[in-house]
Amino acid sequence: MGRRINFIVLTVLVFICLLSGAEYQLIDNAPEIDTGDTAWMIVASAFVLLMTPGLAFFYGGMVSKKSVISTMLQSFVALGVISVLWVIIGFSLAFGDSLYGIIGNPFTYFAFNNVTVSPNPEFSATIPFLLFALFQLKFAIITPALITGSFAERIRFRSYILFMVLFSLFIYSPLAHMTWHPDGLLRNWGVLDFAGGTVVHMSAGIAALAGAIYLGKRKERIEKPANIPYVILGTGLLWFGWFGFNAGSALGANEDAVIAFANTNLASAASMITWIFLDRFQNRKMSSLGACIGAIVGLVAITPAAGFVTIGQSIFIGFVAAIVSNFAIRLNKKSEMDDTLDVFPSHGVGGIVGMILTGILAKDVGLIYGETTTFFYHVLALIIVAAYTFVGSYVLYKITDMLLSMRVREDQEYRGLDISQHGENIEN
Repeated sequence: MGRRINFIVLTVLVFICLLSGAEYQLIDNAPEIDTGDTAWMIVASAFVLLMTPGLAFFYGGMVSKKSVISTMLQSFVALGVISVLWVIIGFSLAFGDSLYGIIGNPFTYFAFNNVTVSPNPEFSATIPFLLFALFQLKFAIITPALITGSFAERIRFRSYILFMVLFSLFIYSPLAHMTWHPDGLLRNWGVLDFAGGTVVHMSAGIAALAGAIYLGKRKERIEKPANIPYVILGTGLLWFGWFGFNAGSALGANEDAVIAFANTNLASAASMITWIFLDRFQNRKMSSLGACIGAIVGLVAITPAAGFVTIGQSIFIGFVAAIVSNFAIRLNKKSEMDDTLDVFPSHGVGGIVGMILTGILAKDVGLIYGETTTFFYHVLALIIVAAYTFVGSYVLYKITDMLLSMRVREDQEYRGLDISQHGENIEN
């Protein structure tokens, strides 16, 4: 019965898109399209899309050999599920006409109606509005994929798909609206999030924490990574894609994009070398896994600040984030909580560090410039986002579990998710 329902739902969604009547027309008297900005944003969007397959390799290499394919597919399938969901209603919830500064009107851009190829000055004055919507889609895709590392090796695949849909509708879209919509609550408070420190990384990290708590520990905790070269490859793809993630958030080929590009590279570099030197200082090996995790933590931390700080400050952000997340991972390993791939210590903690340091260092409005308002609202936003995401995600896990049991059976977990969920294994 469940298999039939899945197909019926998909068929209905396809026909909604077909019958929506959305057309990509030009609007009379609209601002002129800048071809340079448009070219860069097409490339940046492709860069960000590549991050999700990169994440699949990054996570897939770190789990046990019994669940490599399942873990990678949990990231990869988001490309399909969220793309369709975004067109139908996700984009409208995130960027539709504001309802109290918290959520968008679901009918403003339902099924991409009113999403034209002319620029929309409210969001992007020099590129087609359709391109803006597609760029934002890539952020919506990777956010639920990031969460999967926390409950890897023990979740049913179709249950995860349902949770991903619910998370995107009820957690991601409101946060994107509040932070990036011109009438969003947090944006009007002056909260600065250049490319997704709050919307993407904090939300994913805290949802991951809720998931690790809700689903409980694995029956068999195998800490030996299946394929370190996969992790290195995934890190390289993520680092590459992150230039589109951060520099693309300037929404044009301009000086802000260049600043974000430089800061992205330097923060990651600083975090990577800080991580491996700190490991050696603590009498541990300077491992390739440590270097990769350090690089990702630096990328996470610089994301909210990428367009607002100097090169030196970006290096400092990478340095601080590496130290804090390194210790957070050590504490996580000693705790009873089973966050399989340390998503909360990496993305949650890294995002929190980035947001706090943005409030301190942001040019002209940060705490070091004698301004207290931005810092105050950043701290307030962190508390609100953390509470909303944790409680909301926990409720969504509970709802999903009631509709479709989330944990695989014990025998399926021992066999591994590759075989039990997909009938495949890494040796095929």
